Amino acid sequence: MNGVKKICVLPGDGIGPEIVASALAVLKLAADRAGFAVELHEEAIGGAAIDAFNNPLPPRTLRNCQASDAVLLGAVGGPKWDSNPPELKPETGLLALRKALELYGNLRPVKMLPVLVDCSTLKPEVVGGVDFVVVRELTGGLYFGTPRGISGEPGRETGFNNMVYQRHEIERIARKAFDLARRRRRKVTSVDKANVLEVCQLWRKVVEEIAGEYPDVELNHILVDNCAMQLVLRPTQFDVLLTENMFGDILSDIGGVLTGSIGTLPSASVGDGPALYEPIHGSAPDIAGKDMANPVGTINSVAMMFEHSFDRPDVSKQIQDAVNRVLDEGYRTADIAKGGTRVVGTKEFTERIIEILNSKF
Repeated sequence: MNGVKKICVLPGDGIGPEIVASALAVLKLAADRAGFAVELHEEAIGGAAIDAFNNPLPPRTLRNCQASDAVLLGAVGGPKWDSNPPELKPETGLLALRKALELYGNLRPVKMLPVLVDCSTLKPEVVGGVDFVVVRELTGGLYFGTPRGISGEPGRETGFNNMVYQRHEIERIARKAFDLARRRRRKVTSVDKANVLEVCQLWRKVVEEIAGEYPDVELNHILVDNCAMQLVLRPTQFDVLLTENMFGDILSDIGGVLTGSIGTLPSASVGDGPALYEPIHGSAPDIAGKDMANPVGTINSVAMMFEHSFDRPDVSKQIQDAVNRVLDEGYRTADIAKGGTRVVGTKEFTERIIEILNSKF
């Protein structure tokens, strides 16, 4: 890889700065050993940006994100800003960033590591071998459809939202799913509610048309309620789950149950420009500054960055292998600790990953 890769770094709120610091230590080492340079620009978002600039997504932050090759985010939100008006909510900044970068797809891998199988509340024989990716449409559907609102006189109000999808929105996220499936086990399961919703009937129709472009990939359809059930009954049947926005929001959180902790799960929000990488967990303000946060989700988000933004799946695998080895050695943060393991803080866990990466390169 030639040239310098620009990365906009958004530590955010709560444990965000801690887990981002861990991820950056891994990122810098991996990039250096891989033979290319990274240029980092740290900016404010969420509650930290509200406190500093009275804006959850300052113009400078957005400009630097748009000018970057990739964006790394920690977490946003916290009770400090819960009573703020909507335009001054930390989450508003994240939603605005996704929209401005046209990040129409969210990739969320869910993989059970054998060493963590006992962390799940489900039986080992159910979760053992789980390895799938949720591909969630991110900028359409019920969350963004209009008209929306609450109307009517007090005592007789009506709340309404509209689930809306245009053909091109379905086509582009479907292609993301099929392209990803070609790099995995070549199976796409499309989630909908086509038995009762017309918007899902269009979804199914368009997905089937796109499937015709990928004769080497198997396509199955599943209703969203059945999918939720199957994810806890037989999750190993899935490879790539393709979903609309709200369904994906709900179903992907089941991954935290399957793997035992959402602290280990990364994600990538992608479009046709710079992608946004972040762990799926929240800002955990109750443990912020206590060196207790699990950095695995953020570090694995960096691994996704190397694969999807930098086209270096080899480096991505090295990072993931290092994380897995630390877990194999018995190191644990408090959220995934079990009897017989060594409970360590964020910094010590990261330092051990760095040691392993140094020995591998």
